[in-house]
Amino acid sequence: MNPREAGLAGGDDEGSPRVTRDIAAEAAVWIARLHGPDRSPQMERECRAWQARSAAHRLAFERCTDTWEDVARVTVGEAYAATGAQRAQREQGRAHRRLPRWVLPLGLATCVSLGAVAFVLWPGLGVYTTGVGEQRVMVLDDGSRLSLNTHSRVRVDMDSRQRTVDVDEGEALFEVAKDPLRPFVVRAAGSEVVAHGTVFSVRLLADRAETGRALDVTLIEGRVTVQAESGKAGGLAPAAPVEMLPGDRVRLAPGPDARAMQRVDRPRLEGVTAWRRNEAVFDDVVLGDAVAEMNRYDRRPIVLVGAPSLGLLRVSGTFRIGDTASFARSVADLHGLVVRERAGRLELSNPP
Repeated sequence: MNPREAGLAGGDDEGSPRVTRDIAAEAAVWIARLHGPDRSPQMERECRAWQARSAAHRLAFERCTDTWEDVARVTVGEAYAATGAQRAQREQGRAHRRLPRWVLPLGLATCVSLGAVAFVLWPGLGVYTTGVGEQRVMVLDDGSRLSLNTHSRVRVDMDSRQRTVDVDEGEALFEVAKDPLRPFVVRAAGSEVVAHGTVFSVRLLADRAETGRALDVTLIEGRVTVQAESGKAGGLAPAAPVEMLPGDRVRLAPGPDARAMQRVDRPRLEGVTAWRRNEAVFDDVVLGDAVAEMNRYDRRPIVLVGAPSLGLLRVSGTFRIGDTASFARSVADLHGLVVRERAGRLELSNPP
């Protein structure tokens, strides 16, 4: 079973397939494409093949179709015309006014399963962010899916020649739609990841040594190239292009000179993508790193108080992100530490 569809064993009603958020988002994209100006027999065949993959796909498509037809305020032609006009103005270098929010393609709530979940086909230009503890899944207008983790910021720009996303901070997972005529390029801290149709994650965070930001690129499916950003010197860039294979992770960190330190390893992918399941997975990780990871998801941080050796204790296990209190108590039980709540933070220390 496809792991992204593993939740289909259950159902909204007994005996019916369960429509996950990812499947609903994909269905919403198909509806928008089929009602747009680029509809073709090939697109129709691909949509039928997608629906044939599972009963959940078919159910999601039916529900999205019903919702689309119920929205009378915006016509499909208006939505696509507006987006086309925006893109044409960008490419000709003309200033353009911000269009009403309701004009954006698929700017409607797609009601699926037990509640109303908003899936939006986002335009090819914009800045998208998440706050602490927040996650977002967005479907771009080329069909690519962008999942943003906590406290992240990206900038999206798509034109007729190239699809570009700049990761300013945080973590994002990209599921890239194939388009042989337009490479998909993700830029971060002086590096760029070039892909056509693949799945990979980019993580740009401050390193624990506080000497600057560190960059991780992890390839889950397909092939990508990590290289220095074109026309930009310095930053966190490899000395030579790195051709990645599925399971590879390229890690770039500030070096003692102007060049970045580079390492390639093969982490457990279920740990790299655990945040999409609202989990953090640690496998014999030092406590300092585990605390830093958990603090990304909660405004009430954990602070290690006392001997520096506390940060070198080892931690293994799966923990729910956003629940620093449970994590602190588990670590305290494991290592015989004490947890105290003071001034809006949780302190972990040795017993008195």
